[in-house]
Amino acid sequence: MRPYLNHATTRPSSSATPPYLPFYHHSRFLSPKTSFIPLFHSTKYPTIQNPKSPSYPLQDPTNFPAFVSLVKASMASSASGRAATETKPFSVLFVCLGNICRSPAAEGVFRDIVKKKGLDSKFNIDSAGTINYHEGNLADPRMRAASKRRDIEITSISRPIRPSDFRDFDLIIAMDKKNREDILEAFNRWKSRDKLPADAYKKVRLMCSYCKKHDETEVPDPYYGGAQGFEKVLDLLEDACESLLDNILAENSNIHGS
Repeated sequence: MRPYLNHATTRPSSSATPPYLPFYHHSRFLSPKTSFIPLFHSTKYPTIQNPKSPSYPLQDPTNFPAFVSLVKASMASSASGRAATETKPFSVLFVCLGNICRSPAAEGVFRDIVKKKGLDSKFNIDSAGTINYHEGNLADPRMRAASKRRDIEITSISRPIRPSDFRDFDLIIAMDKKNREDILEAFNRWKSRDKLPADAYKKVRLMCSYCKKHDETEVPDPYYGGAQGFEKVLDLLEDACESLLDNILAENSNIHGS
């Protein structure tokens, strides 16, 4: 049996083994003036030693609050820097007349292509109309059925284009020339009132300008036609959207798969 050693009255001999030593590294044995800050005092840290520096109070080893404040400020600055370098999603808005046939289909087709490339987190994709007649409605059931046959889901709800779209989206894609004309007219009407970027009109493009396999210059409105019209729209959109994505990736090297 080991003898009991009273640390308060007995000094252990030099032959005492470590288990008999007092547990002096516990915080209750530290002096109130004890500080580890001197460990940081070195010529390697000139800003701490510089009397003209805001961190000069750190020369006082007991000024722990000043040290904590400096560390917090440094961490906040680093976090802010990281946030500034993060890339926001590339935003694309597709626009037709009522936002129930062509532009919802374009949104669905482009979303499907982007997802298959593993880039869905890199994009913000939406659609709108130049009129509000169908606002709040689902896409035309004929358009949804035609898309479904190609395994493309259309879930968008019709809405009209709005002033904030010219700030929020990087590209605004019109289905035909009349749509483009109406979009630009709306921009000219809103730009002063809503303080829109003066060059936002440059974001407006024609959908068929991206086509590689088709010669059409516009995506025709299938609303008053038969089933074949909806198939034609999808053919044009699949062609144009593939090329659109390639174009965006070529011009934005920061967009890549996760």
